[in-house]
Amino acid sequence: MKINLKQIFDIVGEKKDFSYEIPPEEFSEIKGYIFNSPVNLSGKLHNRAGVVYLDYSAVFRLLHTCDRCLKEFSRDYDLSFDHIVVPSVSNEDNDDYVVADGESIDLNEIALTDMLLSLPTKILCKDDCKGLCLVCGCDLNEKQCDHLNNNEL
Repeated sequence: MKINLKQIFDIVGEKKDFSYEIPPEEFSEIKGYIFNSPVNLSGKLHNRAGVVYLDYSAVFRLLHTCDRCLKEFSRDYDLSFDHIVVPSVSNEDNDDYVVADGESIDLNEIALTDMLLSLPTKILCKDDCKGLCLVCGCDLNEKQCDHLNNNEL
C-alpha cells in the first residue's frame, strides 16, 4: 500500500491512521517462509515537531519446519515497529530512516522487511526440542531410542 506523505510532511501535528491486511499470496515468492494467514497491519503516521514517525504492528501466522525435529507447525506473531520517515537523506548508506520516494512510502515493502528481519534465524517447534537421533532418525521428542543409552552418538 502506497501512502502519500506530502500533507504529513507539511503540517506539524498531522496524523494518518491505517489498518488493512495483506493477503498471503502477496508473499508467495519469499523463499523459506510460508505465510499461513493474511498480514494485518495497523498503525499511524504522525508529524510531531516537524519529524514524521511511523508506528505500526504486524499480526500474522507462519508455517514453519522445526530446524531440529523437522516437524511442521504454525506460529503466530504480533510484532511492533517504529521508524522516522524523511523526504530524503544525504548519505545513501543510511539505515536509520525510512526515505520517502517522491513523498510516498510503500508500507507493504517496509513491513515485509521489518517482519523478516525480526524473525529468529533458528526456528524450533518448542524451546526444549530434542531433535532427531543422529543414528536412526527417530524423533527424540516422542520416544527415546537405544542409541542414546549406548552412547553411539
